[in-house]
Amino acid sequence: MRTLHVIGIGAGSPEFLTLQAISGLSAADCVVALDKGDAKADLLALRQHIVDTHAPGTPIVAVVDPPRDRNPHDYDAEVRRWHAERARLLADAIRSNSADDGHVAFLVWGDPSLYDSTLRIIEHMKNLENLECEVVVTPGITAIQVLTAAHGILLNRISEAIHITTARKLPETSASDRRNCVVMLDGGAGWTQDFTEHTFMWWGAFLGTPQQVLRKGYVKDIGEEVAELKKQLRAEHGWIMDTYLLRELD
Repeated sequence: MRTLHVIGIGAGSPEFLTLQAISGLSAADCVVALDKGDAKADLLALRQHIVDTHAPGTPIVAVVDPPRDRNPHDYDAEVRRWHAERARLLADAIRSNSADDGHVAFLVWGDPSLYDSTLRIIEHMKNLENLECEVVVTPGITAIQVLTAAHGILLNRISEAIHITTARKLPETSASDRRNCVVMLDGGAGWTQDFTEHTFMWWGAFLGTPQQVLRKGYVKDIGEEVAELKKQLRAEHGWIMDTYLLRELD
């Protein structure tokens, strides 16, 4: 039976890999990765850099990511369709590039348990594509941890909860949850909506990479500036990943 290693590789630096992650990567016959096109070629290049650092010579099998409707009428249905198509293409690549008892690695940004679809897609491969495999998951350093470390702050406050959400869900997040709220997967500038004079933001883009950019301050003071900076960085790199913590300092 094949073994699929789902390895959390942190937020971009080869130094973020744990010894367990390096061991799993070294055991792999190949690494399977989605190729998201020229706009995100840096992401594939970063994976290559990680492989060259910790498991030189291990081939990366790039699978062209199928297209996805970014503004569908039924968001959940479109994501399910997209994941099923990904599962078909990835299962074909795994069968073509590994033996029945081989080892295949997936390198997951951050941690496989947090806003990543790899484990879900593997379930599709098992259930829809009849791919027999054992799955070994290795945890990784999340962008949230890199963000708080880079800013030198605590994620939690005494006796308060931590809320983690996506920018798409931020407008419907309660005032209570927004008191200490981490936001991920922001395609725009979600922090510019529904903030108060007490809303403080710790923001980071390209966390853990040489291109890392950090900003912090009250949203009323820096919100528009960071929104413009994000546009500039996206234009410069062709893509951007950013994460931020919103906190009410009252």
